Amino acid sequence: MPIKSFNPVTPSRRYMKVSSFSEITKTKPEKRLVKTKKKTGGRNSYGRITARGIGGGHKQKIRNVDFKRNKHGMPAEVIAIEYDPCRSARLALLQYEDGEKRYMIAVDGLEVGTKVMSGPEAPVENGNFLPLAKIPSGSEIHNLEMSPGRGGQMVRSAGTSATLMALADGYAQVKLPSGEIRRLNEKCFATMGTVGNADHEKIVIGKAGRARNRGKRPITRAVAKNPVDHPMGGGEGRTSGGGHPMSPWGVLAKGFKTRPKYKPSNRWIVVRRDGRPMKQK
Repeated sequence: MPIKSFNPVTPSRRYMKVSSFSEITKTKPEKRLVKTKKKTGGRNSYGRITARGIGGGHKQKIRNVDFKRNKHGMPAEVIAIEYDPCRSARLALLQYEDGEKRYMIAVDGLEVGTKVMSGPEAPVENGNFLPLAKIPSGSEIHNLEMSPGRGGQMVRSAGTSATLMALADGYAQVKLPSGEIRRLNEKCFATMGTVGNADHEKIVIGKAGRARNRGKRPITRAVAKNPVDHPMGGGEGRTSGGGHPMSPWGVLAKGFKTRPKYKPSNRWIVVRRDGRPMKQK
């Protein structure tokens, strides 16, 4: 997917880079597979702001993406590649032999007319959804299940992929994009290949208006606030805080570990994101 740049006729145009959308073949989504996304403005059910910097933004419709791919053994044809405003990856519209249509995350290199399949008997090809036990070691995979039958939960953003490292004793060792190596049940399913739209990381917002279109509002810097509003606020003149960066509620922003020390899922982590082996308790 190429990236489009502009002549610097205005200051914001100088650095702006957008997707060319050249791979999109269908501009309107399937009506039966979408629902309107309700905006919260960062407020909970009591009307209190619980997430700052959220508000406004363009109207969006949520695509009902099939992460389970549970029509095993039935081939499906890719009839369109579509844009999804709620995610970085593109979507592929599938039509099964019985006429049903579903969305899946578009794999890199997937084109209209390609046949894909899911199930233990599916061939080892890009876009097919297979159990980890049927996938060769060293393969690039995405849309991984964390428990059998739950549907893909990991590695779903544009340009990402995980690597199946080994299979042993009913479990598979998978290296995730973060560098973490995790054990998964070999009955968990995953999609072959890499998520498409890898050039998404090259997009440059360029101006504040595009951020507002995405529903992101500006936030005030902590050091510009008063002491009553933030621990880093106050001081004569311009100061950089004088203390460690932290949230308005005193949670340190750098170096403070927020993951619970005895989280149950630690038993499935072999190597942590920082490259150190996980200590099993």
